[in-house]
Amino acid sequence: MSGARVLWDEFREERIGRYVAMRDFPAVQGGSHLSVHLRFGTIGIRELVRTAREQEADAWLGELIWRDFHFMILDHFPHVVGHAFKPEYDAIAREDWPEGLAAWREGRTGYPLVDAAMRQLKHCGWIHNRLRMVVASFLTKDLGIDWRPGERHFAEQINDFDLSANNGGWQWAASTGCDAQPWFRIFNPVTRSERFDPEGGFIRRHVPEPARVANRQVHGPRPMSPSGQEAAGVIIGRDYPLPLVDRVRARADTLARYSVIRRPAWP
Repeated sequence: MSGARVLWDEFREERIGRYVAMRDFPAVQGGSHLSVHLRFGTIGIRELVRTAREQEADAWLGELIWRDFHFMILDHFPHVVGHAFKPEYDAIAREDWPEGLAAWREGRTGYPLVDAAMRQLKHCGWIHNRLRMVVASFLTKDLGIDWRPGERHFAEQINDFDLSANNGGWQWAASTGCDAQPWFRIFNPVTRSERFDPEGGFIRRHVPEPARVANRQVHGPRPMSPSGQEAAGVIIGRDYPLPLVDRVRARADTLARYSVIRRPAWP
């Protein structure tokens, strides 16, 4: 419990007021890092909620509420353990692509932000919340692979694993869950990287291959010229993987795949 208390005191005293501004940047410590302590009960949710309300930290309070929301969904709709919350979404045809799944698990998709996040997960047993959404969207909508293998991989790897939260997060990203993102919303890992890791600090921390690549190119080094690759000491396709998919084509495939769901895009 002392470890939880140290983290909580640091967050409450130093970062809770800047949570909204900092929470999406994986290269800095913007969040509370209390998820594992909430999972194992070494800190109480009531104290956190009380402080969030006292300090008007509405965004962080919202994340705590999402946690209880997923508890409620699992309790009332236990079929989500193996199926989509919205049963009609089980009809979506998914790609049978073991090599793509393996590349995603190992952090060698050719998309640096995705690879950095997956390598962080492998080495640290933890992954930044924003990046959980990015890598889940990439697996389900760029690679076209079913959300369930991704959910299982997280269950095996993350230290803060909780069935309800893990299932709810994955079904949110795959657009199969309750109050999930619209199915046509697909995160772009390159523009997300440019926005939330502009100097490439997080990428370079976990993906050393493009360490000498300029900031403007580290988010997606494929367009570099052969001479530029030589100068940076990274040959794409040899030292770092070529992009696993063409995102323009992948987006079109995903929109076609989800179009079998005959229902309005918005409730």
